[in-house]
Amino acid sequence: MPPMSDLSTPTSTSNAAPVPGRALALFMLVVVYTFNFIDRQIVGILAVPIKADLALSDAQLGLMGGLAFALFYTGLGIPIAMLADRTSRTWIITGALAVWSAMTAACGLAQNFWQLFLARLGVGVGEAGGVTPAYSLLMDYYPPGQRARAMSLYSFGIPIGSALGIVFGGVIASLVDWRFAFFAVGIAGVLLAPVFRLLVREPERGRFDQAATTKPPGFGRIIGTLVRKPSFWLLSVGASCSSMMGYGLFFWMPSFIVRSHGLSLLDASLFYGAILLVGGMAGMWAGGWLGDRLGQAKRTRYVTIPAVAFLVSVPTYVLGVLTPTLSLAFVVILVPVALGLVWVGPTMSTVQQLVPPNMRATASAVFLFINNLLGIGLGTWAIGALSDFLQTQYGEESLRWSIVAGTGFYLLAAGLFLLASRWLEQDWED
Repeated sequence: MPPMSDLSTPTSTSNAAPVPGRALALFMLVVVYTFNFIDRQIVGILAVPIKADLALSDAQLGLMGGLAFALFYTGLGIPIAMLADRTSRTWIITGALAVWSAMTAACGLAQNFWQLFLARLGVGVGEAGGVTPAYSLLMDYYPPGQRARAMSLYSFGIPIGSALGIVFGGVIASLVDWRFAFFAVGIAGVLLAPVFRLLVREPERGRFDQAATTKPPGFGRIIGTLVRKPSFWLLSVGASCSSMMGYGLFFWMPSFIVRSHGLSLLDASLFYGAILLVGGMAGMWAGGWLGDRLGQAKRTRYVTIPAVAFLVSVPTYVLGVLTPTLSLAFVVILVPVALGLVWVGPTMSTVQQLVPPNMRATASAVFLFINNLLGIGLGTWAIGALSDFLQTQYGEESLRWSIVAGTGFYLLAAGLFLLASRWLEQDWED
């Protein structure tokens, strides 16, 4: 893997000099995104002791882990992104990091379902300002021929943060308790916020794009622009389908490993954390590398590559979940975990190219509003609710069959991405 500052490619369309400090900026953005996913996904491994301590059902756990977070995360994302198109993106990320970290620590104080639900709402409020400003920053740090890889490197925060959240949560919950795990990661994030602000510069907006950078338009005009882009809406809904399965698995897989394979909480956290770290990073980098390598010659490949990955992930997920042998399950599940994240780099760089530079943060927020409202808000809950429904028939194995049924969302995602490729060329903004 090349260093973060060396993403050179012969197909780059810009002659502008590299932005000073972009390697440090990308590194710090990855660190912040890692904390984003630690705080977001730590509840997946802590669901086991939380369920026992607070006497919750799988459906309640799904609401706490998904909808509670998604409500304000998606709702506030658009107005915060519009602010990011007008003001300092680095300040917005700094404030967002401080808020979501403080609310993560507050989760450790919860004594019942509703207190935990409200604390998770607060985490969503903070994280609403953490991602779309970062996407916009990256577009001004890297030229077009390097952006899919830059997005993929940034998105390493997803597998790294998810793996660390699961492993750290499992270790701390086993050695101390689940409340201390929330306190530790929350306080660490609060301390990181001022460091990020001191180290990351605000780059010139629209530096690598031919379109003149003008005053950002109103929300109505941005929506009007997006309405005329069929590929944007197909990608948004397609990504939502994949996220319903992806986020659902991030949350439920540790519980599945404990219930169906009989591992302890600590062993389950190490087992699934290793899968996420290795498979997730491989998938992220492969998606960005293939997108930049093949997409510059033919833009539709930015979306057909993820579509193929979704299709292949279905049978491998089914095989990995149904196999009774734990060691074989580890090897097999690595493959679909990687394939399920191939879409992130090429798709997010594509979304940025569907609008002018002064609309990018807001367009990303609209995309994430759809993706996260359905993906996080419904995916985690749907798998948990289906598990409750199947429990009378399958007992402790109900979660296994609920996950198998959920792979159908990847088939829907593949179909929608393939449809989006029909309109991509005409929707692309040069």
